[in-house]
Amino acid sequence: MDQLVIEQAEGKTGAHIWILKGALTLKDLFDFQDRIRKNQSQKWILDLTGVSYMDSAALGAILGAYASCERTGRGFALAGISPRVLTMFEVAGVDNLVPRFDSVEAAERHLASK
Repeated sequence: MDQLVIEQAEGKTGAHIWILKGALTLKDLFDFQDRIRKNQSQKWILDLTGVSYMDSAALGAILGAYASCERTGRGFALAGISPRVLTMFEVAGVDNLVPRFDSVEAAERHLASK
């Protein structure tokens, strides 16, 4: 499986963008969660365009990050979910729970309007 790479960027509207590349699995989950917990940006976008595979533990971590943002009044969106990863969300019945967009730009527009 692909090694997970986590990059960070600042969006044009000030959103913090997490750019994930590779497989998001239990193996790399603790590093991912640690980085997420330390970041207190007001708007987050998880760019999953480069995620080739995700397991259920990773789905749980993403839902946890979303719930944390909701509780604290921060914006959250997913961008670029591949059909394979989207299937994981659909099977779990959460595909319509988290705001998701085809691109980072669309996610930024959504968060900027909030």
